[in-house]
Amino acid sequence: MTSDVTIRGAGIYGLTVAWEMLRRGARVTVIDPAGPGAGASGNLVGAMAPHAPEAWSEIKALQFESLSAAPAFWAEVSQAGGGDPGYARTGRLQPIADAAALDRARERAGLSGTHWPGFAWEVVDAPSGWAPVSATGLVIRDTLTARVDPPRAVEALVRAIRAEGGAVVADAPERGPVIHATGAAGLAALSRTAGREVGRPIKGQAARLAFDAADLPQIFADGLHVVPHADGTVGIGSTSERDFDHDAPDSLLDDVIARARTMVPAIADAPVVARWAGMRPRARSRQPLVGAWPGRPGHFVANGAFKIGFGTHIAVAQLVADLVLEGHDTVPAPLRPG
Repeated sequence: MTSDVTIRGAGIYGLTVAWEMLRRGARVTVIDPAGPGAGASGNLVGAMAPHAPEAWSEIKALQFESLSAAPAFWAEVSQAGGGDPGYARTGRLQPIADAAALDRARERAGLSGTHWPGFAWEVVDAPSGWAPVSATGLVIRDTLTARVDPPRAVEALVRAIRAEGGAVVADAPERGPVIHATGAAGLAALSRTAGREVGRPIKGQAARLAFDAADLPQIFADGLHVVPHADGTVGIGSTSERDFDHDAPDSLLDDVIARARTMVPAIADAPVVARWAGMRPRARSRQPLVGAWPGRPGHFVANGAFKIGFGTHIAVAQLVADLVLEGHDTVPAPLRPG
C-alpha cells in the first residue's frame, strides 16, 4: 500500500528524506513557506568533509557511510531530474603547523587504513600553486572529502523529486506521518516541547570568489574552508557565531575573506562575487537529531547537523525512511531527540 508522507523543510535533510521515501514508493509532499534552500542549505561553501579517522564512533561511521554513498546518490538525482549538483570528490589539503601536529597527522594516517577503507589520510609535501601556507612545508591530504554546490544541489533534488511525482510547495495540508527538517526554527520548537534548550541557531557567513581552481582539492586551514567549484568560483567560510546582530548580516565576512587570502595566496586578488549570511541549526550534541518527536505521535525529526548536514544527509534519510515507512528503528542512541 502506498503511504502518504509530509516533510516540513526543504533543506538538504528534508529534500533527501523526500527523495529516499519516493524511491521506496511513498507519496511525498515537501512544505517550506520560504522555499527550497532558504536556510543553511543555501550557503555558498559546500564542503563535504569528514571528521578525522580517530576516536571512532557510531556517528563517524554514519558520516563515512554517507560520504561513501554520495557519488551514486548525486548521479541518480541528476539523472532523474536533469539538475547538476556540482558534486565531485576532490579531496582536501590541511597545513601541518609544527612537530606535534605532524605526529598527530601520522597517527591518524595509520588509523585511516582501518576506518576509511578505500580512502587515504596521508602526509605529503605541500604542492606548489594551489596549497595552504604551511610552516612545515607539509600538508595532510585526504581523498574522502568531496564538494557540492549547495544552491545547485538543492535545485537538483527539487527537480528530481518533482520528476518522480513528489511535490515541493509553500503550503499544503499534512497527510500521513510528518517529518520535521526545519533547521534552526525546528530546534526552537523542540526546545519548547522539551522545556530545555535542545539546540540553537548559529550564525554563519560565507563568500564566493571568482577564481577557477576547477577540481583541485579544497583547503581547510585557520578554521575556514576554501572550496573550488566547477563554475569557476571558490567558496569561503564560514563563521560560527553564537552571539550576533541581525542588523549587521555579514559584518564579519571581510575578515573571513582576508584570512582566506592570507592562508591561500593563490586567491589573494580574486574578486568577491557573492556574499551569504544565515542561521545554521546546532543541536547541543553537535550531532544530528533523528527519530520520533517525543510526545507527538506521528511526528518525526531530522535536524541539527551542525556543519555536517551535507556530509550525513544520505545516511540520515535512510534511517528516517526505515523508521517511518518500515517501522524498523536503527537510529543510534546518541541521535535520538529524546
